[in-house]
Amino acid sequence: MKTYLTSEIKKAVAGLQDEMVDALKALVQIPSLVGQEGPAQAFMVDQYERAGLKVHTFETDRQKVERHAAFVDSGFAFKGRPNVIATLPGDARKKSLILNGHIDVVSPEPLESWSFDPWEGRINGGLLYGRGALDMKAGLIANLFALKALAAVGERPAGTVMLQSVIEEEAGGGGGTLACLMEGFTADAMLISEPFMVPVISHAGILYFRVKITGKSAHAGQAHTGVNAIGKMMKIYAALVQLDAQRAAGVKFELYAKVDGRSCHLNIGTLRAGDWPSTVAGFAVMECRISFVPGETMADIQKTVEDAVRAAADQDPWLRCHPPAVEWYGWKTDPWYQNPEDPFIQTVLDGIAAVYERKPSVYGSPAGLDTRFSTHFHFPAISFGPDGSNEHGVDEYVDLATLPSVTSAIALATLNWCGQARNAPY
Repeated sequence: MKTYLTSEIKKAVAGLQDEMVDALKALVQIPSLVGQEGPAQAFMVDQYERAGLKVHTFETDRQKVERHAAFVDSGFAFKGRPNVIATLPGDARKKSLILNGHIDVVSPEPLESWSFDPWEGRINGGLLYGRGALDMKAGLIANLFALKALAAVGERPAGTVMLQSVIEEEAGGGGGTLACLMEGFTADAMLISEPFMVPVISHAGILYFRVKITGKSAHAGQAHTGVNAIGKMMKIYAALVQLDAQRAAGVKFELYAKVDGRSCHLNIGTLRAGDWPSTVAGFAVMECRISFVPGETMADIQKTVEDAVRAAADQDPWLRCHPPAVEWYGWKTDPWYQNPEDPFIQTVLDGIAAVYERKPSVYGSPAGLDTRFSTHFHFPAISFGPDGSNEHGVDEYVDLATLPSVTSAIALATLNWCGQARNAPY
């Protein structure tokens, strides 16, 4: 029965592939930068309604969501940026499932570096290019077409299945997945179809911080009387690069390390200094992201960074007297780890194994994921989705050849988890 059902689902997905690719291309063509997700969410509402699903939208209540310990403030207003919930109702006595994905994308800049217009959705050599094509509009479409495939083979999950298209995952998820769960859109389990062709059950802890340095401004014609904050910041930059190297060598967590050989990172993302070419830079601000592994605490990581900055400053006479300020802001989350022996995780792994005809290994992610919110609402979660490359980079693409297998695995896992209610049309 299971082998037969897997085969039928794969055939149904193959029959829907052209429609699936068309929907994905149309979605990629709608820019949905963080803070500007409204038009793309309207597209998802239409897609869900056309599939016969019960659709609900809501704009996040900031006063409500910011009270939660896991809230990360993106800094964007929520008006005009709804979350979209599409429900296939089922028997409340059966297990329910959330299929979640985020609609928001990061900036495609620098545009001149792209081979194609990042909003064109160009297909070339079996790859669909565009900002968000991989991260993670392909996953959103796969979630929808998993249910369409089940309907095509006359199957309906016995328990309730909820599709969630959420905002601002890239900025911490506070107004997106967290808001959905706080509004009561919860279930017995959650699968987020982030772009991992391997099942992901853990992600690193993440902290954002900025370092501020004060120099001494002076006219360029008297530059020798000033103290350039840019040069002083370079000393802190070097210290943080060294700290990153030390942590890369000494901090290990197998689920992360087996992805690309690194378990943690300290990234220096922005540097702003001065405000006029003819003025010695009197200030400099550097913004960074540091990740950490299970077993490390936020307090330990904050102390490690602050100690490194202080030690570098102590080597410079100016910085000793004008110590850099370290501020913690934005992203703030502990590492997330999901027990792989949980029945839901095993159900998803079984579904993947049935489609790919091999047992999958579990992995971790060095990036933050909305799966972490499941811990606060006491249900298991996992990430698994299409393959591609260059997410957050130039020429981002999704490999269209991976969409059918991922969609089939999601469909099979959904049915196995929620149970079968045969021949029940939407």
